[in-house]
Amino acid sequence: MKGPILPLQRGELEGRAIGLDLGSKRIGVAVSDSDRTVATPIEVIARTRDVARDRLRIGEIVREWEATTVVVGLPLSLSGQVGPAARAALAEVDALRATLGVQVETYDERLSTVTAERSLMEQSLRAPARRRVVDKVAAAVMLQAWLDRGRSTS
Repeated sequence: MKGPILPLQRGELEGRAIGLDLGSKRIGVAVSDSDRTVATPIEVIARTRDVARDRLRIGEIVREWEATTVVVGLPLSLSGQVGPAARAALAEVDALRATLGVQVETYDERLSTVTAERSLMEQSLRAPARRRVVDKVAAAVMLQAWLDRGRSTS
């Protein structure tokens, strides 16, 4: 097992980014390439009743992919307000910041699951198959938007 990953200095944009779509039952996970241009869905973590164990799995993924940033989808309401789901995500972000040892950011994930569902339906995936992958595809949609925003502002 590798040692801890040091956090980035402000303004650094190197290394892979991990995208997380936090759900109450599952966590969708996506990863960027090392150039931070393309997001790819990689895994769905089934939530356990042990949040520390779930965070440990996220940490394993961060180390495995040598990621330097974790981007967590923030489920704002359609009006942009912070509701109960967003407050829960922000609490989880605080815990991840305390445990992962890498930069942890949030990014507006409104409609990422809807976009993922539509994309999967266009591929003619049946409902059971869609349910197995929609969370990681939603994480990739959100992470890709974050990557695109980063390129447009640099």
